[in-house]
Amino acid sequence: MNWYVLILMLLASLFWQTMSVTLGILAGGLLVILNFGWMGRSLFRVISTPQQYTAGGFKRNYFLRLLVVCCAIYLFLVHYSVHPLALVVGLSVVVVSLLLTTVKRFY
Repeated sequence: MNWYVLILMLLASLFWQTMSVTLGILAGGLLVILNFGWMGRSLFRVISTPQQYTAGGFKRNYFLRLLVVCCAIYLFLVHYSVHPLALVVGLSVVVVSLLLTTVKRFY
């Protein structure tokens, strides 16, 4: 569902006809989807084999993931000059996807 929401947001961004808006949505969407997948894999490892992966390892992985996301956002804003609001919209892909999935399950 995340990929469908990202594609719809990218298609909607084409109406602004600026590359910085489209790149901002694309960068934010890809970043949040990759981050969400990384978090899911880390959580699955801790739950499936608690003897091998500890909660402390999960916390270290969490802070590493947070550092990577912060550095990527900094690079996108400073060096690639994406539109800041478009980046925020792109970062909300997973939230919109979860909302749509919840509404779909209720109706």
